[in-house]
Amino acid sequence: MSEKEQIQNFITELRRGSLTLAVLGCLKQSHYGYALLQTMQGEHIDIEANTLYPLLRRLESQGLLVSDWDTSESRPRKYYSINEKGETVYKELMEEWKRMQRSIESICGKDVYNE
Repeated sequence: MSEKEQIQNFITELRRGSLTLAVLGCLKQSHYGYALLQTMQGEHIDIEANTLYPLLRRLESQGLLVSDWDTSESRPRKYYSINEKGETVYKELMEEWKRMQRSIESICGKDVYNE
């Protein structure tokens, strides 16, 4: 494995857990899948449809999201939103994210590579 491939694998691992947090945060406001994808990409979160849709299904099956079909348009859309359990999990994840960020900044420095 090349160094570039190894770094890409580390980046993928780092993003994987972060995507759950980002999706839960975005779904405080109801979105259908494609709109959520666009919102996240618009915020420079690198996610593809083949990653997002299984994640949405998994979070729903874990009881963190609810979904509703909107059939009022010519093309039905499934809207997702965070529920009470999801909100609790989101808050806990955010607290842990903040703790980790502070710890990493303490170890590595805030802008160690941006001098």
